[in-house]
Amino acid sequence: MALIALAADKGAPGVTTAAVALGAVWPRPVLVAECDQAGGDLVYRLPSAQPDGDADGGTLNPSRGLLSLAATARRGLRPDQVAEHCQRLVGGLDVLVGVTNAEQAQAMTWLWGPLGRAFAGLAPVDVIADCGRLGAANPLVDLMHEADLVVLLTRATLEQVAHLRERVAALTAELRGGPPVGVLVLADPRDFRGSIAEVDRILAGVRGRASDAAQGPPPPDVTVLGGLALDPKGADLLSGSWGGRLDRSLLIRSAREVAADLTGRLPAAPSAMPPAGHPGAPPAGKAVPSPPGRPEQSPPPGPQPPPQQAPHVPAGGGPEEGRR
Repeated sequence: MALIALAADKGAPGVTTAAVALGAVWPRPVLVAECDQAGGDLVYRLPSAQPDGDADGGTLNPSRGLLSLAATARRGLRPDQVAEHCQRLVGGLDVLVGVTNAEQAQAMTWLWGPLGRAFAGLAPVDVIADCGRLGAANPLVDLMHEADLVVLLTRATLEQVAHLRERVAALTAELRGGPPVGVLVLADPRDFRGSIAEVDRILAGVRGRASDAAQGPPPPDVTVLGGLALDPKGADLLSGSWGGRLDRSLLIRSAREVAADLTGRLPAAPSAMPPAGHPGAPPAGKAVPSPPGRPEQSPPPGPQPPPQQAPHVPAGGGPEEGRR
């Protein structure tokens, strides 16, 4: 269906946390894919659902994910091959675990274009790809060319916005004729408006730079999409505990607004649910995990159960500053 690539410049502030938070409240079937070149964190942070889906306590398998998918993809990669390499978190969020170190990623530079095309064809499931930190000559640009939207995260500090400004100029030049680029500002919700306006002002100067640099397809549009709450307490709750407190956290409340805005910019979702075993599909005989604050829906046929008092939110990552 749709592919959304999340990334950042220096420090990659909160990309994994943002990806998991958005996946937890995404209003359509979704898969969170860890595509960080530096190596992923999901296997160290997130509890896996047991095979029967009834209990907590499992751990994610680092050998089942991007690494095993890459071995399959050498003979060609189709969207329907992705499902067998995914794992499910407690609460129902499907993830594709990334590599565990940068050395593994160096041997997989050929993968990103085919993987992006497979993600984009994974109907009716959207894919949120955690691309981590971007750098010079990053092969993940091949994946981003296949995306419907590229979203860059930044904090509203002078140094991070300055790095982002230069990254936007370079990235839009590389993505000529490609998807639009959006910016999410990680900020204190009490100053969302001021922080977003300041980032928008600073980025305004680079929007025309790529279009003046060379002939060819136009560079993508760059839009400041809004804000995601800088909420360390809410991010801590994503490390394995969930319920009413997490649902009321500033992080999840702002993620729900961002998710609604992003899906409104994407192609319309088909009405059919993913088939059993497909990423984003409910476990056999189980309810479909819903975003916090909304009742869960039983897979058709059958009536919907009443709203839950403590809605499930898939476990996710904690604060990322200093972890990458």
